[in-house]
Amino acid sequence: MVNRKGEQTKALILEKASKIFNSKGYRASSISDIMHETGLRKGGIYNHFENKEEIMLSAFSFSIDMMRHLFSEAMAGKQECLERLLSIVSVFEEIAEKKLFPGGCPIMNAAIEADDADPLLQEKAREAMDSLLGMVRNLVQEGIKKGEVKQGVDPEFVATVFISTLEGALALSKLYENQEYMKRAVHHLRSFLNQTCS
Repeated sequence: MVNRKGEQTKALILEKASKIFNSKGYRASSISDIMHETGLRKGGIYNHFENKEEIMLSAFSFSIDMMRHLFSEAMAGKQECLERLLSIVSVFEEIAEKKLFPGGCPIMNAAIEADDADPLLQEKAREAMDSLLGMVRNLVQEGIKKGEVKQGVDPEFVATVFISTLEGALALSKLYENQEYMKRAVHHLRSFLNQTCS
């Protein structure tokens, strides 16, 4: 028999913890922060997780699943490569506007903070970034096959420029609390993608 209440409590912890970690940082966040946000006692949290590390990694996975869902939702019903790529851009624009994730992109935040200090989180961040780059690369490869992307275009190059531009713009927008950086990046990417697509 599935413990439905237990599952709901665990989901609540992950939802709240993912926001705390992403906005406050993984090291700076405490179990007390999670207790405060969830209204649970320490024992109520540790009924579902062994330690802070497990909460941290699970909360990161929760954020990445949410990102995947947002990308799928944005691309739904869009057939052409250019349309699909621009729908990914629109998700990043919403992240920059703090509509989706407080604190910015969960992948980049985890990658910067983990560095060499937390190899498990670093590995998870690398896997998530691989998946993000892979999604763009696959869209470009499909576009080449369908004749929507110019022959000779390197999907790896496009994916690198695409994601680097968006992640860099997010970092600048967050640092300066100014959306202009994301707007400029999007303007550049639209021009870049128009030249890339047939």
